[in-house]
Amino acid sequence: MFKKNPFQLIVLLSLLLTSCLNYTQVTTIETDNSGEMFVHYWIKWRTQNDSIAYQKQSLFNPDSIRNDFKCAANKITNIEVYNDNADSTIHGKVNFTFTNFDSLNYAKAFRDADFSISDGKDNTKIFSQNLPGFFSKFNLQDSSFKIKYTYYLPGDIISHNAQSLSRNKLTWKVTKQNILKLKKLKAVYIPFRLKETPHIIYYLMILILLIVIYYLLRKKK
Repeated sequence: MFKKNPFQLIVLLSLLLTSCLNYTQVTTIETDNSGEMFVHYWIKWRTQNDSIAYQKQSLFNPDSIRNDFKCAANKITNIEVYNDNADSTIHGKVNFTFTNFDSLNYAKAFRDADFSISDGKDNTKIFSQNLPGFFSKFNLQDSSFKIKYTYYLPGDIISHNAQSLSRNKLTWKVTKQNILKLKKLKAVYIPFRLKETPHIIYYLMILILLIVIYYLLRKKK
């Protein structure tokens, strides 16, 4: 079971070793539903022997990580596993690009995430991602766990259930207080007219054009 979904093993090890779960996912989606994702997870170990035991698990084995994250829709660009002796933690990092966001559901690590971008009303797009069910099994008495999702969506955000919004950047932070209620990340947006081109780009182009005209007229005088 853990080979099919390695992140269940994160939770199990965290419970057994009274450690806390830390998970960060940063995703940028383009207007054609391609994009890139960065995943970083880490757990704390108590002794050097614990660290060695973690390294033997598929969760922190580069070849196993590649197998868990790969699918036909993505291309893995970097995998990193390392110990940080300063705070006694072991880390796993994965970077990859993808050609279709929805197709990431075929990767073993995201089997229950149900990534989706669908058409909405009035030319809008609906983004969603399930929170993996294993988060609900985590030791909720330990409020030190950190789970964070960041998405850069290719459009103007109309509605969402994230904790923070900055232009087209949405951030969800899973906490002890909301872990049981926050079942799905959701957002509705109007796609940018041009790929990755916010409205401010057009304003800057107009400003530059006015400046050029001003100096040309001034030089002519």
